[in-house]
Parts: sequence; structure tokens; C-alpha cells
Amino acid sequence: SCPCGDFIDKSKINLSSSVNLWLSVNGKMRQNGHTRDMIFSVPDLVAYISKYITLEHGDLILTGTPAGVGPVKRGDQIEAGINDDNNLKYSMKFNVATQ
Repeated sequence: SCPCGDFIDKSKINLSSSVNLWLSVNGKMRQNGHTRDMIFSVPDLVAYISKYITLEHGDLILTGTPAGVGPVKRGDQIEAGINDDNNLKYSMKFNVATQ
């Protein structure tokens, strides 16, 4: 399981190009990866999974994370985003809970 936010409609992201996924902690880039570097493409993953189960609207396929996973501590500020063709499609910012 994982925390989830608002969905990004697939029509707003060009999956035929490389989609950049990034995350920074306290203003320092921690993770930066591209879908072109995935072992299996998103369309291939959907096709394979669909052979065994019916994917419903809102289902999530978790594929892992780019290199750079590390600890965060209370008060850290995290920012993450998704770009395609160098256009920002989505970003979010939050602080690690202090309680």
C-alpha cells in the first residue's frame, strides 16, 4: 500500500515519449528517473497484467522507484513531480510530519 493523491488523466501524459519522475528533499535532487529506463514499458505492463486480471478505472500499477531512495526525517520538505517533453504535468510539495 502507499499514500495516493489526485489522479492524473492518462490523456495529459504522453506515454509514447519518456516521462521524467523526480523527487527532491530540502531542495536537493534525490531521485530523477525516466520511464524510458524501465525494464518494461507502461503499455507492456498493462498488456501483461490484463492477461490475468481486469484492470478497473482507478487501479494503480506500482513499478518501483528511481535510484536514490533514502531516509527522511521530521521537518524535511519533499517536492516531487512528473514531466513529459520537458513540460511540468504535476508537482506536489509537503513536509514530513513533526508528530
